[in-house]
Amino acid sequence: MSLAIEPANGGVAAGVGATGAGVSAETAGVGATGAGVGAEAAGICPAGTSVPAVVELSGASFAYPGSAPVLRDVNLRVERGEFVAIAGPNGGGKTTLVRLALGLERPSAGSVALFGEPAARVGRRDRIGYLRQRAQLGIDAPATVREVVAAGRVPRRGVLRLLRAEDHAAIEEAIARVGLDGQARSPLARLSGGQQQRAFIAKALAGQPELLVLDEPTSGVDVDAQESLAALLDELHRTLEVTIIFVSHEFGAIERFVGRIVLVRGGIVFDGDPAKLPISWHDPSHVHS
Repeated sequence: MSLAIEPANGGVAAGVGATGAGVSAETAGVGATGAGVGAEAAGICPAGTSVPAVVELSGASFAYPGSAPVLRDVNLRVERGEFVAIAGPNGGGKTTLVRLALGLERPSAGSVALFGEPAARVGRRDRIGYLRQRAQLGIDAPATVREVVAAGRVPRRGVLRLLRAEDHAAIEEAIARVGLDGQARSPLARLSGGQQQRAFIAKALAGQPELLVLDEPTSGVDVDAQESLAALLDELHRTLEVTIIFVSHEFGAIERFVGRIVLVRGGIVFDGDPAKLPISWHDPSHVHS
């Protein structure tokens, strides 16, 4: 579903979103690229708050060189243990917002903090599990599900270190959590689109992250697979108590599970309880009683 969102009070016009794809870029977790000119001070936590937010953007704006701003004056705080959906139309800035939050881009104004540190300088990237947009292998790639998931241990173990018993245990646990025990030795290319996404979620889980970020994880899968993935994420959130940020222009399957929906169109135009969304913004392909 492509959203046509009218800006709320303080809303601004839409910009052009950035995307990232490919398994090779995912293998070693996330690292800062430093695009743009940063004005990023440490945004630790408000007075009286002992635990910093997992993600905090304060007055953050971003524009690619020579282009109009993609995001303007974004204020967003995601607490530990939250399950948040970031939604909006294609080109509205959802992916750019997430890349700012993870320190993959630097704001042209304002600040971005991740685990209480400047996002671009966070020391332990293994605390983050990031499923990039349209993550996939080539159709002829021989990698099995287990091999793909094993790559998720790289941020913790390093590229050249051999896997130990605890690594193998984490890999098997991640595969089991997404329900792919029976396909662990199967080539990823032979799985359905929904199963492939489950394998990539398992890859992110194998690193035992505190923050799980999924960018368009339901893109290209049918409605039934979207519902199944949404239920899986709800279960992972409840059992692992991991903070989840789910990014998609199609949020009908996930809205009954998340605590907040943040709608983005050049800025934040709605941030709150999914039940308070205007009826016109709900996805009719996902009707839940």
